[in-house]
Amino acid sequence: MWHHSPLHQLSESGAYMVTAGAYGKQRLFASDERLDMVQEKLFKLAAEYHWQPQAWAIMANHYHFVAVPEHEAATLADMVRTLHAGTALAVNRLDRTPGRQVWFQYWDTHLTFEKSYFARLNYVHNNPVHHKLVPVATAYQWCSAGWFEQKARPSFYKTVSSFRYDRLRIPDDF
Repeated sequence: MWHHSPLHQLSESGAYMVTAGAYGKQRLFASDERLDMVQEKLFKLAAEYHWQPQAWAIMANHYHFVAVPEHEAATLADMVRTLHAGTALAVNRLDRTPGRQVWFQYWDTHLTFEKSYFARLNYVHNNPVHHKLVPVATAYQWCSAGWFEQKARPSFYKTVSSFRYDRLRIPDDF
């Protein structure tokens, strides 16, 4: 393993948060069609690899998601690798740049405490606001904020929304 890559220890069940950035922070997914492509591929692979997305936010040069495995957490690495390969091939085909590196790396965090889980859910739901893409997260169609607001029980929505995330250490300087 390359010594600067994040360590991926995926042996325990539970929720995981994943963050990935485009190589050189390039805005390679800066169109509705490209954002749709990444989101659709993420959902398709989550179903194939038996992961339940809990929160997601996909931007032009990075993404975050929180998901829970139905079975083994070890499948996360394969799912992310397949997501990156498929989206890289697609965007390189669109840009006529075969072989260009699209994704830099990804980071995963095993969420073992309920408070950490709630804070990260809220962080991911609000990431488009953090990056000043929209004034309110529900206005951004490539994140889970609107879905969460509509589908979550009101008490759970209120609980998650109340968690502060300003002190979380998440790689997000995109």
